[in-house]
Amino acid sequence: MTEMTLHDLAKAMGKIDFAMLTTRTEGGQLATRPMSNNGEVEWQGDSFYFSYDDARTVSDISSDPHVALSFQGSAGLLGKPPLFVAVEGAGQIVRDKQAFAERWTSDLDRWFPQGIDTPGLVMIHVRAVRVHYWDGTDEGEVTV
Repeated sequence: MTEMTLHDLAKAMGKIDFAMLTTRTEGGQLATRPMSNNGEVEWQGDSFYFSYDDARTVSDISSDPHVALSFQGSAGLLGKPPLFVAVEGAGQIVRDKQAFAERWTSDLDRWFPQGIDTPGLVMIHVRAVRVHYWDGTDEGEVTV
């Protein structure tokens, strides 16, 4: 079994654009939805996603910051299984336009046509506390 470092994992995750973000609702149920990584390829355990302030995701995180992320890469060469990554983390809602600008990419204009000035725009910051990966026959946890 090959042990991956956080740097190794970040490099392997570099081409994965979408994650599935799971939150806990007010009723205690789990809610999962796709979120774009916004081209964030220098992953060091922090993930950032944009949303609207009135989205259920935001109210879920405001009530219970415990979240999970799952990532799946594309299949490898010669039929090798894809990379899978499961992250447990703490979510935080950011409302600072300067922080938005630091993470903004033009691809986000599709969903937020007024850019960082889009009314009701917020950024979700997920700080990983536990990361588990499966890469072919290798699996392990990475210290964050």
